[in-house]
Amino acid sequence: MPTFSKRLRELRTSKDLSQQKLAELLNTSKSSINMYERGEREPGLEMLEAIADYFNVDLDYLLGKTDVPLKISFVEVSAKNKINQSKGLKIPVLGSVRAGLPMEAVENIIDYEEISEEMARQGDFFALQIKGDSMEPRIKEGDVVIVRKQPDVESGEIAIVLVNGDEATIKKVQKFTGGVNLVPSNPSYEVKTFTNQQIESLPVKILGKVVELRAKF
Repeated sequence: MPTFSKRLRELRTSKDLSQQKLAELLNTSKSSINMYERGEREPGLEMLEAIADYFNVDLDYLLGKTDVPLKISFVEVSAKNKINQSKGLKIPVLGSVRAGLPMEAVENIIDYEEISEEMARQGDFFALQIKGDSMEPRIKEGDVVIVRKQPDVESGEIAIVLVNGDEATIKKVQKFTGGVNLVPSNPSYEVKTFTNQQIESLPVKILGKVVELRAKF
């Protein structure tokens, strides 16, 4: 029976992958792949499972214990994602946001959502459960949006906005010279317009940019 090192080399070359490319897919180093194929190092169980998942083969086949690949029929999950599944960061899902920083509303946490480490490195995040139907049909009541905390957004982007200290709303921000429009997606609702003076006096405050929608069915 072939050894793991030989089997790995056969699988890699069958897909025309370089050691560097396979290393990137598995979130490891080229030197590790090289040592695996030369039999100088044995991977841990997590890496073995990731390799088996990527090549869509059974672990026993990968280890050279059988010549039957036993390919699975369900959707293949990338090895890199499998390795990183346990490396996510949990952020709070808030039921509502009022005056003050969202992350301070600890008593208002209703759940948690997980974001990737890569996303977490891009800033501070919170999640908000949608109330009402002003952003239908795309964003429905009960859905959760992932929000990156920032005090401003580009015109045309969707944001969480706090008006006059009341509960925050989700709207598309449309800027113009004299002020800003908060635009709903649902045509049953009116566009709310605020002048630059109102933005300062009320105030109208952007809490963050909506970067992801997690629809709940």
